[in-house]
Amino acid sequence: MGPATLTALEDVEKGGSSQLEQSDIDLDHVGETQGYVLNAQAGHASTRHLKTTKDGSTILIPQPSNDPNDPLNWSQTKKNIILAVISFTAFLPDYGSATGAVTLLPQAADWGMSPDQVNHSQVGNVFMLGAGGVVAVALSAYFGRYPVLFWFIVLAVATSAWCAGATTFESFMAARILNGFFSTVAQGGGLMFIKDMYFFHEHARKINIWSAFIILSPYFGPLFAAFIISTQKWQWAFGVYTIETGLCLIAIMLFGDETYYDRRIPIELQPPRGSRLSRMIGIPQWKSKRLRNSFAQAMARPFIVLFKVPVALTGFYYLITFAWVVGINTTLAIFLTPLYNFGPKQIGFFYFTPIVAAIIGETVGHWLHDMVAAAYMKRHNGRLEPEARLTVIWFSTPFMLAGLVLLGFALQRAYHYMICSLAWGLYVFGIMITTVGVNAYVLDSYPEASGEVAAWINFCRTAGGFIISYFQVTWANAKGTEQSLGVQAAICAIGFCLVLVLQISGKRLRLWSRQPHFKTN
Repeated sequence: MGPATLTALEDVEKGGSSQLEQSDIDLDHVGETQGYVLNAQAGHASTRHLKTTKDGSTILIPQPSNDPNDPLNWSQTKKNIILAVISFTAFLPDYGSATGAVTLLPQAADWGMSPDQVNHSQVGNVFMLGAGGVVAVALSAYFGRYPVLFWFIVLAVATSAWCAGATTFESFMAARILNGFFSTVAQGGGLMFIKDMYFFHEHARKINIWSAFIILSPYFGPLFAAFIISTQKWQWAFGVYTIETGLCLIAIMLFGDETYYDRRIPIELQPPRGSRLSRMIGIPQWKSKRLRNSFAQAMARPFIVLFKVPVALTGFYYLITFAWVVGINTTLAIFLTPLYNFGPKQIGFFYFTPIVAAIIGETVGHWLHDMVAAAYMKRHNGRLEPEARLTVIWFSTPFMLAGLVLLGFALQRAYHYMICSLAWGLYVFGIMITTVGVNAYVLDSYPEASGEVAAWINFCRTAGGFIISYFQVTWANAKGTEQSLGVQAAICAIGFCLVLVLQISGKRLRLWSRQPHFKTN
Protein backbone atom coordinates (compact mmCIF):
# COMPACT_ATOMS: atom_id res chain seq x y z
CA MET A 1 0.00 0.00 0.00
CA GLY A 2 1.65 3.22 -1.17
CA PRO A 3 1.48 6.68 0.38
CA ALA A 4 -1.70 8.66 0.07
CA THR A 5 -1.78 11.40 -2.51
CA LEU A 6 -2.76 15.00 -1.96
CA THR A 7 -6.05 14.27 -3.68
CA ALA A 8 -6.82 11.57 -1.13
CA LEU A 9 -5.96 13.94 1.69
CA GLU A 10 -8.29 16.57 0.30
CA ASP A 11 -11.02 13.94 0.05
CA VAL A 12 -10.62 13.12 3.74
CA GLU A 13 -10.47 16.79 4.68
CA LYS A 14 -13.80 17.35 2.95
CA GLY A 15 -15.33 14.45 4.81
CA GLY A 16 -15.56 12.33 1.66
CA SER A 17 -15.75 8.57 1.35
CA SER A 18 -12.04 7.82 1.15
CA GLN A 19 -11.22 4.31 2.33
CA LEU A 20 -7.90 5.41 3.78
CA GLU A 21 -7.30 5.13 7.48
CA GLN A 22 -5.94 8.18 9.28
CA SER A 23 -2.47 6.69 9.51
CA ASP A 24 -2.48 6.05 5.74
CA ILE A 25 -2.53 9.77 5.00
CA ASP A 26 1.04 10.76 4.23
CA LEU A 27 1.11 14.28 5.63
CA ASP A 28 4.90 14.26 5.32
CA HIS A 29 4.55 13.93 1.55
CA VAL A 30 1.98 16.72 1.48
CA GLY A 31 4.16 18.94 3.66
CA GLU A 32 7.37 18.53 1.72
CA THR A 33 5.63 19.52 -1.53
CA GLN A 34 2.79 21.83 -0.46
CA GLY A 35 3.92 23.09 2.95
CA TYR A 36 3.20 21.67 6.39
CA VAL A 37 -0.13 22.57 8.00
CA LEU A 38 -0.13 22.31 11.79
CA ASN A 39 -3.01 24.50 12.95
CA ALA A 40 -6.10 22.32 13.25
CA GLN A 41 -8.29 25.44 13.46
CA ALA A 42 -6.94 27.08 10.30
CA GLY A 43 -9.51 25.54 8.01
CA HIS A 44 -7.06 23.41 6.04
CA ALA A 45 -8.09 20.12 7.60
CA SER A 46 -10.97 18.74 9.56
CA THR A 47 -10.08 17.57 13.04
CA ARG A 48 -12.86 15.01 12.70
CA HIS A 49 -10.68 13.07 10.28
CA LEU A 50 -7.12 13.92 11.31
CA LYS A 51 -5.55 13.12 14.64
CA THR A 52 -4.41 16.10 16.67
CA THR A 53 -2.68 16.84 19.95
CA LYS A 54 -4.76 16.37 23.09
CA ASP A 55 -5.83 20.00 23.12
CA GLY A 56 -7.01 19.72 19.53
CA SER A 57 -4.88 22.64 18.32
CA THR A 58 -2.09 20.92 16.36
CA ILE A 59 -2.37 18.33 13.60
CA LEU A 60 -0.12 15.34 14.17
CA ILE A 61 2.42 14.85 11.36
CA PRO A 62 2.83 12.04 10.55
CA GLN A 63 -0.52 10.56 11.50
CA PRO A 64 0.14 7.77 14.03
CA SER A 65 -1.34 4.32 13.59
CA ASN A 66 -3.57 2.68 16.21
CA ASP A 67 -0.80 0.22 17.09
CA PRO A 68 0.73 0.69 20.58
CA ASN A 69 4.02 -0.57 19.10
CA ASP A 70 4.14 2.46 16.80
CA PRO A 71 6.94 4.64 18.31
CA LEU A 72 4.76 7.71 17.78
CA ASN A 73 2.39 6.18 20.35
CA TRP A 74 5.06 5.46 22.95
CA SER A 75 4.92 7.41 26.20
CA GLN A 76 6.76 10.70 26.27
CA THR A 77 8.94 9.31 29.03
CA LYS A 78 10.14 6.39 26.92
CA LYS A 79 10.77 8.66 23.93
CA ASN A 80 12.74 11.15 25.99
CA ILE A 81 14.87 8.46 27.62
CA ILE A 82 15.79 7.06 24.21
CA LEU A 83 16.55 10.58 22.97
CA ALA A 84 18.82 11.09 25.99
CA VAL A 85 20.65 7.84 25.23
CA ILE A 86 21.09 8.82 21.57
CA SER A 87 22.26 12.30 22.55
CA PHE A 88 24.81 11.06 25.08
CA THR A 89 26.07 8.53 22.51
CA ALA A 90 26.34 11.33 19.92
CA PHE A 91 28.51 13.14 22.46
CA LEU A 92 31.22 10.46 22.22
CA PRO A 93 32.87 10.85 18.78
CA ASP A 94 34.04 14.47 18.93
CA TYR A 95 34.88 14.09 22.62
CA GLY A 96 37.22 11.21 21.78
CA SER A 97 38.62 13.02 18.76
CA ALA A 98 39.42 16.16 20.76
CA THR A 99 41.00 14.02 23.48
CA GLY A 100 43.45 12.81 20.86
CA ALA A 101 44.30 16.37 19.88
CA VAL A 102 45.19 17.37 23.45
CA THR A 103 47.39 14.30 24.05
CA LEU A 104 49.56 14.76 20.93
CA LEU A 105 52.58 16.19 22.80
CA PRO A 106 52.94 13.46 25.45
CA GLN A 107 52.35 10.81 22.79
CA ALA A 108 55.09 12.31 20.62
CA ALA A 109 57.45 12.22 23.61
CA ASP A 110 56.62 8.57 24.36
CA TRP A 111 57.09 7.39 20.78
CA GLY A 112 59.99 9.65 19.79
CA MET A 113 58.02 11.27 16.99
CA SER A 114 57.11 14.81 16.05
CA PRO A 115 53.61 16.08 16.99
CA ASP A 116 52.87 16.48 13.27
CA GLN A 117 53.58 12.78 12.67
CA VAL A 118 51.42 11.76 15.62
CA ASN A 119 48.67 14.04 14.27
CA HIS A 120 48.14 11.60 11.39
CA SER A 121 46.12 9.44 13.77
CA GLN A 122 43.99 12.47 14.59
CA VAL A 123 43.33 13.27 10.93
CA GLY A 124 42.33 9.67 10.21
CA ASN A 125 39.97 9.69 13.18
CA VAL A 126 38.29 12.93 12.07
CA PHE A 127 37.71 11.64 8.54
CA MET A 128 36.13 8.44 9.84
CA LEU A 129 33.70 10.40 12.01
CA GLY A 130 31.99 11.41 8.77
CA ALA A 131 32.40 8.24 6.73
CA GLY A 132 31.23 5.98 9.56
CA GLY A 133 27.94 7.85 9.89
CA VAL A 134 27.09 7.34 6.21
CA VAL A 135 27.78 3.60 6.46
CA ALA A 136 25.84 3.26 9.72
CA VAL A 137 22.76 4.90 8.23
CA ALA A 138 22.90 2.71 5.12
CA LEU A 139 23.19 -0.44 7.25
CA SER A 140 20.29 0.74 9.44
CA ALA A 141 18.02 0.79 6.39
CA TYR A 142 18.69 -2.94 5.98
CA PHE A 143 19.44 -4.38 9.44
CA GLY A 144 17.36 -1.99 11.56
CA ARG A 145 18.20 1.04 13.74
CA TYR A 146 18.69 -0.64 17.11
CA PRO A 147 21.08 -3.48 16.18
CA VAL A 148 23.35 -1.17 14.17
CA LEU A 149 23.47 1.26 17.10
CA PHE A 150 24.24 -1.58 19.52
CA TRP A 151 26.92 -3.37 17.51
CA PHE A 152 28.67 -0.17 16.46
CA ILE A 153 28.97 0.96 20.08
CA VAL A 154 30.18 -2.49 21.15
CA LEU A 155 33.01 -2.03 18.67
CA ALA A 156 33.49 1.58 19.79
CA VAL A 157 34.09 0.34 23.35
CA ALA A 158 36.61 -2.21 22.11
CA THR A 159 38.51 0.27 19.95
CA SER A 160 38.56 2.99 22.63
CA ALA A 161 40.06 0.48 25.08
CA TRP A 162 42.57 -0.39 22.36
CA CYS A 163 43.52 3.30 22.14
CA ALA A 164 44.18 3.41 25.88
CA GLY A 165 46.26 0.23 25.81
CA ALA A 166 48.20 0.71 22.57
CA THR A 167 51.98 0.37 23.00
CA THR A 168 53.06 1.46 19.51
CA PHE A 169 52.02 4.37 17.32
CA GLU A 170 50.96 2.04 14.51
CA SER A 171 48.63 0.19 16.86
CA PHE A 172 47.28 3.43 18.30
CA MET A 173 46.64 4.90 14.86
CA ALA A 174 44.70 1.81 13.74
CA ALA A 175 42.60 1.96 16.91
CA ARG A 176 41.90 5.68 16.48
CA ILE A 177 40.74 5.27 12.88
CA LEU A 178 38.46 2.35 13.71
CA ASN A 179 37.10 4.10 16.79
CA GLY A 180 36.15 7.13 14.70
CA PHE A 181 34.28 4.89 12.28
CA PHE A 182 32.22 3.04 14.91
CA SER A 183 31.67 5.75 17.52
CA THR A 184 29.88 8.14 15.16
CA VAL A 185 26.73 6.04 14.73
CA ALA A 186 24.47 8.30 16.85
CA GLN A 187 25.87 11.45 15.29
CA GLY A 188 25.31 10.26 11.74
CA GLY A 189 21.94 8.66 12.42
CA GLY A 190 20.46 10.68 15.27
CA LEU A 191 17.79 12.30 13.10
CA MET A 192 16.41 8.83 12.27
CA PHE A 193 15.45 8.25 15.88
CA ILE A 194 14.00 11.74 16.27
CA LYS A 195 11.91 11.36 13.11
CA ASP A 196 10.74 7.88 14.15
CA MET A 197 9.55 8.89 17.63
CA TYR A 198 8.42 12.51 17.46
CA PHE A 199 5.83 14.48 15.54
CA PHE A 200 6.72 17.30 13.18
CA HIS A 201 5.87 20.05 15.66
CA GLU A 202 8.33 18.52 18.17
CA HIS A 203 11.28 18.13 15.81
CA ALA A 204 13.08 21.45 16.26
CA ARG A 205 13.29 21.21 20.05
CA LYS A 206 14.42 17.59 19.97
CA ILE A 207 17.03 18.34 17.30
CA ASN A 208 18.16 21.22 19.50
CA ILE A 209 18.84 18.81 22.39
CA TRP A 210 20.65 16.25 20.22
CA SER A 211 22.72 18.95 18.46
CA ALA A 212 23.74 20.51 21.78
CA PHE A 213 25.53 17.30 22.79
CA ILE A 214 27.34 17.21 19.43
CA ILE A 215 28.44 20.85 19.66
CA LEU A 216 29.52 20.50 23.32
CA SER A 217 31.55 17.34 22.86
CA PRO A 218 34.72 18.74 21.20
CA TYR A 219 35.08 21.16 24.12
CA PHE A 220 34.55 18.71 26.96
CA GLY A 221 37.23 16.44 25.48
CA PRO A 222 40.06 18.99 25.80
CA LEU A 223 38.65 20.25 29.10
CA PHE A 224 38.88 16.84 30.77
CA ALA A 225 42.02 15.72 28.95
CA ALA A 226 43.94 18.87 29.91
CA PHE A 227 43.30 18.21 33.59
CA ILE A 228 44.03 14.49 33.30
CA ILE A 229 47.40 14.81 31.55
CA SER A 230 48.55 17.45 34.05
CA THR A 231 48.72 14.73 36.73
CA GLN A 232 48.38 11.37 34.94
CA LYS A 233 49.72 9.54 31.90
CA TRP A 234 48.00 10.41 28.62
CA GLN A 235 46.56 6.88 28.43
CA TRP A 236 44.20 7.75 31.26
CA ALA A 237 42.48 10.33 29.04
CA PHE A 238 41.48 7.47 26.73
CA GLY A 239 40.70 5.30 29.73
CA VAL A 240 38.08 7.84 30.83
CA TYR A 241 36.75 7.95 27.25
CA THR A 242 36.47 4.15 27.27
CA ILE A 243 34.49 4.26 30.52
CA GLU A 244 32.12 6.87 29.06
CA THR A 245 31.63 4.78 25.92
CA GLY A 246 30.94 1.73 28.06
CA LEU A 247 28.31 3.63 30.06
CA CYS A 248 26.57 4.59 26.82
CA LEU A 249 26.61 0.95 25.75
CA ILE A 250 24.96 -0.05 29.04
CA ALA A 251 22.33 2.66 28.55
CA ILE A 252 21.66 1.40 25.00
CA MET A 253 21.20 -2.13 26.34
CA LEU A 254 18.89 -1.02 29.17
CA PHE A 255 16.80 1.68 27.49
CA GLY A 256 17.25 1.50 23.71
CA ASP A 257 14.72 0.03 21.32
CA GLU A 258 13.95 -0.38 17.63
CA THR A 259 12.25 2.81 16.47
CA TYR A 260 11.61 1.89 12.83
CA TYR A 261 7.94 1.21 12.11
CA ASP A 262 6.26 1.00 8.71
CA ARG A 263 2.79 2.58 9.03
CA ARG A 264 1.93 1.49 5.50
CA ILE A 265 1.60 -2.09 6.72
CA PRO A 266 -1.76 -2.89 8.43
CA ILE A 267 -1.50 -3.67 12.12
CA GLU A 268 -2.53 -7.28 11.65
CA LEU A 269 0.27 -7.79 9.10
CA GLN A 270 3.05 -6.12 11.10
CA PRO A 271 6.02 -8.48 11.56
CA PRO A 272 6.56 -9.87 15.09
CA ARG A 273 8.77 -7.57 17.16
CA GLY A 274 10.19 -10.27 19.41
CA SER A 275 11.82 -9.50 22.75
CA ARG A 276 13.81 -6.31 23.25
CA LEU A 277 16.99 -8.40 23.58
CA SER A 278 16.34 -10.00 20.21
CA ARG A 279 15.60 -6.57 18.68
CA MET A 280 18.89 -5.30 20.10
CA ILE A 281 20.96 -7.97 18.36
CA GLY A 282 18.80 -7.80 15.23
CA ILE A 283 16.95 -11.12 14.98
CA PRO A 284 13.38 -9.83 14.25
CA GLN A 285 14.77 -7.20 11.86
CA TRP A 286 16.66 -9.89 9.96
CA LYS A 287 13.56 -12.07 9.70
CA SER A 288 11.49 -9.18 8.32
CA LYS A 289 14.16 -7.76 5.99
CA ARG A 290 12.07 -8.62 2.91
CA LEU A 291 9.67 -5.86 3.98
CA ARG A 292 12.41 -3.23 3.86
CA ASN A 293 15.15 -2.30 1.41
CA SER A 294 17.36 -4.88 -0.23
CA PHE A 295 21.01 -4.59 0.72
CA ALA A 296 21.80 -2.91 -2.60
CA GLN A 297 18.92 -0.45 -2.14
CA ALA A 298 20.08 0.36 1.39
CA MET A 299 23.65 1.04 0.25
CA ALA A 300 22.42 3.26 -2.59
CA ARG A 301 20.17 5.44 -0.42
CA PRO A 302 22.84 7.87 0.86
CA PHE A 303 24.10 8.56 -2.65
CA ILE A 304 20.62 9.12 -4.02
CA VAL A 305 20.07 11.75 -1.32
CA LEU A 306 23.45 13.40 -1.89
CA PHE A 307 22.44 14.28 -5.45
CA LYS A 308 19.40 16.21 -4.25
CA VAL A 309 20.43 19.82 -4.86
CA PRO A 310 19.11 21.24 -1.53
CA VAL A 311 21.03 18.60 0.43
CA ALA A 312 24.25 19.26 -1.49
CA LEU A 313 23.97 23.05 -1.08
CA THR A 314 23.08 22.82 2.61
CA GLY A 315 25.93 20.39 3.26
CA PHE A 316 28.45 22.62 1.52
CA TYR A 317 27.25 25.65 3.46
CA TYR A 318 27.64 23.76 6.73
CA LEU A 319 31.09 22.51 5.72
CA ILE A 320 32.48 26.01 5.16
CA THR A 321 30.77 27.32 8.29
CA PHE A 322 31.60 24.59 10.81
CA ALA A 323 35.19 23.95 9.65
CA TRP A 324 36.45 26.81 11.80
CA VAL A 325 35.20 25.11 14.96
CA VAL A 326 37.93 22.52 14.41
CA GLY A 327 40.35 25.16 13.19
CA ILE A 328 40.03 27.21 16.37
CA ASN A 329 40.24 24.09 18.53
CA THR A 330 43.52 23.01 16.93
CA THR A 331 45.23 26.42 17.13
CA LEU A 332 43.89 28.27 20.14
CA ALA A 333 46.10 26.57 22.72
CA ILE A 334 49.14 27.30 20.55
CA PHE A 335 48.42 31.03 20.71
CA LEU A 336 47.14 31.23 24.29
CA THR A 337 50.20 29.59 25.82
CA PRO A 338 52.82 32.19 24.78
CA LEU A 339 50.43 35.15 24.86
CA TYR A 340 49.12 34.64 28.38
CA ASN A 341 51.58 32.09 29.78
CA PHE A 342 48.80 29.51 30.06
CA GLY A 343 49.58 25.98 31.20
CA PRO A 344 47.43 22.84 30.76
CA LYS A 345 45.09 23.76 33.62
CA GLN A 346 44.52 27.30 32.34
CA ILE A 347 43.85 25.93 28.85
CA GLY A 348 41.40 23.48 30.39
CA PHE A 349 39.55 26.23 32.22
CA PHE A 350 39.43 28.27 29.02
CA TYR A 351 37.28 25.52 27.45
CA PHE A 352 34.45 26.49 29.77
CA THR A 353 33.82 29.38 27.37
CA PRO A 354 32.45 27.36 24.41
CA ILE A 355 30.61 25.05 26.78
CA VAL A 356 28.71 27.95 28.33
CA ALA A 357 28.13 29.48 24.88
CA ALA A 358 26.70 26.24 23.49
CA ILE A 359 24.39 25.85 26.50
CA ILE A 360 23.15 29.41 26.02
CA GLY A 361 22.62 28.65 22.33
CA GLU A 362 20.64 25.53 23.19
CA THR A 363 18.53 27.48 25.68
CA VAL A 364 17.78 30.29 23.23
CA GLY A 365 17.09 27.76 20.47
CA HIS A 366 14.53 25.98 22.64
CA TRP A 367 12.17 28.87 21.90
CA LEU A 368 13.73 30.58 18.89
CA HIS A 369 13.14 27.84 16.30
CA ASP A 370 9.47 27.44 17.20
CA MET A 371 8.98 31.20 17.34
CA VAL A 372 10.38 31.58 13.82
CA ALA A 373 8.13 28.77 12.57
CA ALA A 374 5.06 30.27 14.22
CA ALA A 375 5.79 33.73 12.78
CA TYR A 376 6.19 32.24 9.29
CA MET A 377 2.93 30.31 9.49
CA LYS A 378 1.11 33.42 10.68
CA ARG A 379 2.23 35.25 7.54
CA HIS A 380 1.55 32.32 5.18
CA ASN A 381 -1.97 31.22 5.97
CA GLY A 382 -0.92 28.51 8.42
CA ARG A 383 1.54 26.73 6.14
CA LEU A 384 5.19 26.09 6.98
CA GLU A 385 7.66 25.55 4.14
CA PRO A 386 10.93 23.78 5.03
CA GLU A 387 12.91 26.83 3.91
CA ALA A 388 11.47 28.77 6.84
CA ARG A 389 13.78 26.76 9.13
CA LEU A 390 16.75 28.60 7.62
CA THR A 391 15.52 31.97 8.86
CA VAL A 392 17.32 31.41 12.19
CA ILE A 393 20.63 31.64 10.30
CA TRP A 394 19.90 35.34 9.76
CA PHE A 395 20.04 35.60 13.55
CA SER A 396 23.10 33.39 14.07
CA THR A 397 25.38 34.64 11.28
CA PRO A 398 26.24 38.04 12.86
CA PHE A 399 27.36 36.23 16.02
CA MET A 400 29.61 33.89 14.02
CA LEU A 401 31.15 36.69 11.95
CA ALA A 402 31.71 38.95 14.96
CA GLY A 403 33.25 36.10 16.94
CA LEU A 404 35.75 35.11 14.23
CA VAL A 405 36.83 38.69 13.46
CA LEU A 406 37.16 39.67 17.13
CA LEU A 407 39.12 36.52 17.96
CA GLY A 408 41.56 37.24 15.13
CA PHE A 409 42.22 40.76 16.40
CA ALA A 410 42.42 39.66 20.03
CA LEU A 411 45.05 36.99 19.38
CA GLN A 412 47.23 39.06 17.07
CA ARG A 413 47.07 42.26 19.14
CA ALA A 414 47.29 40.49 22.52
CA TYR A 415 44.02 41.82 23.90
CA HIS A 416 43.00 40.65 27.36
CA TYR A 417 42.24 36.92 27.37
CA MET A 418 38.63 37.65 28.34
CA ILE A 419 38.20 39.29 24.93
CA CYS A 420 39.38 36.03 23.34
CA SER A 421 36.90 34.20 25.54
CA LEU A 422 34.03 36.46 24.51
CA ALA A 423 34.89 36.15 20.82
CA TRP A 424 35.08 32.35 20.97
CA GLY A 425 31.76 32.24 22.79
CA LEU A 426 30.03 34.42 20.18
CA TYR A 427 31.10 32.07 17.39
CA VAL A 428 30.07 28.90 19.24
CA PHE A 429 26.69 30.44 20.15
CA GLY A 430 26.08 31.18 16.48
CA ILE A 431 27.13 27.73 15.28
CA MET A 432 24.78 26.10 17.80
CA ILE A 433 21.77 27.98 16.38
CA THR A 434 22.92 27.31 12.81
CA THR A 435 23.32 23.57 13.38
CA VAL A 436 19.72 23.11 14.47
CA GLY A 437 18.39 25.22 11.61
CA VAL A 438 20.36 23.24 9.03
CA ASN A 439 19.29 19.84 10.39
CA ALA A 440 15.65 20.88 10.72
CA TYR A 441 15.64 22.15 7.13
CA VAL A 442 17.00 18.98 5.52
CA LEU A 443 14.73 16.80 7.68
CA ASP A 444 11.62 18.78 6.71
CA SER A 445 12.69 18.73 3.06
CA TYR A 446 13.31 14.97 2.91
CA PRO A 447 11.48 13.34 5.84
CA GLU A 448 11.67 9.85 4.33
CA ALA A 449 15.47 10.17 4.24
CA SER A 450 16.00 11.32 7.82
CA GLY A 451 19.05 9.15 8.37
CA GLU A 452 20.66 9.92 5.05
CA VAL A 453 20.38 13.71 5.31
CA ALA A 454 21.74 13.60 8.88
CA ALA A 455 24.65 11.44 7.75
CA TRP A 456 25.64 13.87 5.01
CA ILE A 457 25.35 16.91 7.26
CA ASN A 458 27.56 15.08 9.76
CA PHE A 459 29.98 14.12 6.96
CA CYS A 460 30.26 17.74 5.80
CA ARG A 461 30.85 18.90 9.36
CA THR A 462 33.73 16.47 9.86
CA ALA A 463 35.06 16.96 6.31
CA GLY A 464 35.48 20.65 7.06
CA GLY A 465 37.48 19.80 10.16
CA PHE A 466 39.49 17.19 8.25
CA ILE A 467 40.50 19.73 5.60
CA ILE A 468 41.29 22.63 7.91
CA SER A 469 43.41 20.48 10.23
CA TYR A 470 46.05 20.21 7.49
CA PHE A 471 46.80 23.91 7.16
CA GLN A 472 45.19 25.93 9.96
CA VAL A 473 48.32 26.22 12.11
CA THR A 474 50.58 27.01 9.15
CA TRP A 475 48.09 29.55 7.82
CA ALA A 476 47.76 31.35 11.16
CA ASN A 477 51.52 31.41 11.73
CA ALA A 478 52.29 32.63 8.21
CA LYS A 479 49.59 35.28 7.79
CA GLY A 480 48.61 36.09 11.36
CA THR A 481 45.29 35.49 13.06
CA GLU A 482 43.79 38.77 11.91
CA GLN A 483 44.02 37.69 8.29
CA SER A 484 43.36 33.96 8.72
CA LEU A 485 40.33 34.35 10.97
CA GLY A 486 39.16 37.35 8.94
CA VAL A 487 39.18 35.24 5.78
CA GLN A 488 37.27 32.54 7.65
CA ALA A 489 34.64 35.11 8.60
CA ALA A 490 34.46 36.22 4.96
CA ILE A 491 33.93 32.62 3.85
CA CYS A 492 31.07 32.31 6.34
CA ALA A 493 29.56 35.52 4.97
CA ILE A 494 29.84 34.28 1.38
CA GLY A 495 28.35 30.96 2.50
CA PHE A 496 25.33 32.85 3.77
CA CYS A 497 24.53 33.54 0.10
CA LEU A 498 23.75 29.83 -0.22
CA VAL A 499 21.17 30.23 2.52
CA LEU A 500 19.58 33.06 0.53
CA VAL A 501 19.53 30.88 -2.59
CA LEU A 502 17.80 28.10 -0.68
CA GLN A 503 15.25 30.44 0.87
CA ILE A 504 14.41 31.96 -2.51
CA SER A 505 14.63 28.90 -4.75
CA GLY A 506 14.73 25.96 -2.34
CA LYS A 507 11.18 24.81 -3.00
CA ARG A 508 11.67 24.89 -6.78
CA LEU A 509 14.91 22.97 -6.36
CA ARG A 510 13.18 20.38 -4.17
CA LEU A 511 10.39 19.88 -6.67
CA TRP A 512 12.89 19.70 -9.54
CA SER A 513 15.14 17.22 -7.71
CA ARG A 514 12.08 15.22 -6.59
CA GLN A 515 11.78 13.07 -3.51
CA PRO A 516 13.89 9.88 -3.30
CA HIS A 517 10.81 7.60 -2.99
CA PHE A 518 12.57 4.92 -0.99
CA LYS A 519 10.94 1.57 -0.34
CA THR A 520 10.83 2.40 3.37
CA ASN A 521 11.20 5.63 5.31
